Amino acid sequence: MSQAGGHDADFAAGGPVTVPSRVRYSVLIFAVCLAGITYLDRVCISLTAPHMMRDLGLSEVQMSLVFSAFVLSYAIFEIPTGWWGDRIGPRRVLTRIVIWWSSFTIATALAFNYASLVVIRFLFGAGEAGAWPNSAKAISRWFSTAERGTAQGIFFMGAHLGGGLTPMLVTALLGVMPWRSIFVLFGLIGFVWALVWWSWFRDEPVEHFAVNQAERDSIMKGRAAEDHHRLGNVPWGRLVTSRSLLALCLMYFTQTYGFYYYITWLPKYLREVRGFEGMQLGFLAGLPLLLSVLADLFGGLTTDWATRKFGLRVGRCAVGGGSLLIAGLAVLAGSRVSDPWGAATLISLGGAMANFLLGAAWSVCLDISGRHAGVVTACMNTAGQVGGVLSPIVAVYAPGWFASRSSPLWIVGGLYLLGAGCWFFVDPRRTLFDAPRSSEGEQSA
Repeated sequence: MSQAGGHDADFAAGGPVTVPSRVRYSVLIFAVCLAGITYLDRVCISLTAPHMMRDLGLSEVQMSLVFSAFVLSYAIFEIPTGWWGDRIGPRRVLTRIVIWWSSFTIATALAFNYASLVVIRFLFGAGEAGAWPNSAKAISRWFSTAERGTAQGIFFMGAHLGGGLTPMLVTALLGVMPWRSIFVLFGLIGFVWALVWWSWFRDEPVEHFAVNQAERDSIMKGRAAEDHHRLGNVPWGRLVTSRSLLALCLMYFTQTYGFYYYITWLPKYLREVRGFEGMQLGFLAGLPLLLSVLADLFGGLTTDWATRKFGLRVGRCAVGGGSLLIAGLAVLAGSRVSDPWGAATLISLGGAMANFLLGAAWSVCLDISGRHAGVVTACMNTAGQVGGVLSPIVAVYAPGWFASRSSPLWIVGGLYLLGAGCWFFVDPRRTLFDAPRSSEGEQSA
């Protein structure tokens, strides 16, 4: 039997090939590049904000609403686009997503007043919505359960490496070109990715010409078969009543609230409260995401190792809850330390530890989602984006409410501690839509 040309590669020198091909790692490289480009475009605006505010005559409140316009539309369209990926596959959906958001990244350079900028950033968010659920969908199809935590961790490495390098890159570029040109330059990168992705990627390993039988068998280990004709029938009642998913959503609200503070107003805090300027500011603004590169990798490796050794619940939930506990304590300590470098280091450590859980969190969604990976990951990410909508706005008003310019960090730290407690209510051993299943010898309970 032969399909997609891939089976011809299963035989050589008169016998079957037993060494698996490694096409799934190339899929992961594509996903990592996608993640990096998303953060390149998102983080750019936090460094160009002072220049945009000056040229367009914006107040801090207006700029915070510009930040939130992106996140609001991202949240609104996240679940529909995740469902769309479940229906037609991530190849087509991600191609559309990247072309759309790249177009509106470039369009940001055309903004001429407050209203135009809000509209452009809202449409930018609408286009980027679903990028991560569809990336998770691709990972769920191309990686077995035992590899998903590591794969998700490496995926987030790409996002945070891109976001961590962006402040220094934008700081350097602002010295040689206007902010409008930077958005045009960054937007063009996405078109290159979309063209190559569409040409090379396939939704299923069996459809890819370079995948041999050994790799297909490895991928399918622990992966449930999908009936694509049933994917439209999402049992929404189970979604809204699932204790695990509701706890994940609340947890991710706290995590993403903090993350959006880091990529929007943290540079302002470091400049005005801690006194950093120039390349020091660019480095420290990106430091939380640079440290997150290591946190993503080791968080993914840790959750997969702990899952193999202790079972799914400990392997996912202990990593997730412990990460946010340490993050909350570090951020609160950083807000109280008087030494600027000590404060910046603790705050950066807190941001990185909040991202240590990402491999575990997104893997839990894949563990419990069955054939609806796009929808379930989109639900969690939508809840996170609600936190992202509120974060930039609250950060502007909180210093007045609490009479302290460090108060936004108090809120971030407190929410991280709340998020840590949410992990007690998550059980990745039970799927939402299919029969409970055991993992690595652990029986569902």
